[in-house]
Amino acid sequence: MAEAAAKLPPIEQLYNPNSQEYMNDPVPQCLALAKRGKLVWYEPWQAWIMTRMPDIMDCWKHEPLSSDFYDWEFAPKRPPEDQWSNFERAMIGHSLLADHGHHRLVRRVTAPAFSRNVVDAIQRKIEPDVKRLFDELGEPESFDYIDMIANHIPFISITRMVGIPEKYWPDIKQVILTFTETWNPTISEEQRESARQDSNRAILIIKEVIAERRNAPQQDDFLSTLLKIEAENEGFEEGDIITLILALIGAGADTTLVAQQWSVYALLKNKDQVATALATPDAFSNAFSEINRWGVSSKMGFARYAPQDMELLGQKLRKGVMVLMMPHLKDYDPEYYDDPKTFDAQRVFNPDVLFGYGPRYCIGAALAKRQLYLTISELFKRFPDVELAEEPERDASDHNAIVFKRLLLKTNVAGASN
Repeated sequence: MAEAAAKLPPIEQLYNPNSQEYMNDPVPQCLALAKRGKLVWYEPWQAWIMTRMPDIMDCWKHEPLSSDFYDWEFAPKRPPEDQWSNFERAMIGHSLLADHGHHRLVRRVTAPAFSRNVVDAIQRKIEPDVKRLFDELGEPESFDYIDMIANHIPFISITRMVGIPEKYWPDIKQVILTFTETWNPTISEEQRESARQDSNRAILIIKEVIAERRNAPQQDDFLSTLLKIEAENEGFEEGDIITLILALIGAGADTTLVAQQWSVYALLKNKDQVATALATPDAFSNAFSEINRWGVSSKMGFARYAPQDMELLGQKLRKGVMVLMMPHLKDYDPEYYDDPKTFDAQRVFNPDVLFGYGPRYCIGAALAKRQLYLTISELFKRFPDVELAEEPERDASDHNAIVFKRLLLKTNVAGASN
């Protein structure tokens, strides 16, 4: 067995998520990586890659690895507490990522903020803005969905959901574009620092909005719900509110933009599935998992770090080394999914791990899927005969996903009206 393994080519010859080949079709490279073993060393990233879903789920559930970016061996030195900026106070002092015990407390007490009733109320808040976007678009013969619609949705959704007054929108917009870069270990330190400063400016705005809301409480947005939770639960503080809002920004910004692109693309490539996928919010919730499985847009995965020298899945890990969990490697594996090349909006996902699993399940998943459902439904209501005007060119510049340079759609409005 060892002799056979020694004859295998280096994995970086078979797997390169920054290559044009991966952009065009990531599936062969993902399958090649998954076949190499449970835990595969990837030299370009100086990281181990966890390839198997049972191991990833076990890691999510029992958390043997650290989620704290500052535990990474190449991270900047963790600043002492007396030198923390607002960013460090949010991401260390009240982190959803680092402190397992506090993370569980936050999840427990904030569960009401993610209830079905709250999600329904938030849909009512953002629906007029989405309709207004399409009203302003009008009925062109063709348009770039990314430029005209998708780019605007994360900002609208986050500000309306959280309850950030419009007077602050220009100043907070930048962090919505860059927040996820603050902990991405594969980008430059200069890029991370720029994103960190964007976050510091955004936190000042969030603190100002919180102070205003305390003086004039409202009842129909996420921030109001969190302030009520703060008043009723010892141990849940303003810093936790700020961190949760940043988490929503992280979950709802560039990831939502990627989701918008791939949802439209996947449904237009499989138009026989549109009615099924958009029948109800719950139907779309399932269809969205299939959209992500079918599209395989991920490059990197979920970063964790060895908290000490340890053994994991038969490999010796040094303290601080990165471990990347890559659940998307399974998405075209015929041993995991029947007929993986076929798009099936009613495919059964049991369990559905698109948004994580166990204690690390994304708390904003229902909110993210609802705003996607609202926007995609509006597209097909306005333009029931919409189709791709061209096969979109893929853009390699995104740090964590395969995206499109543009998504040009033909509305076929004139043809539909004749």
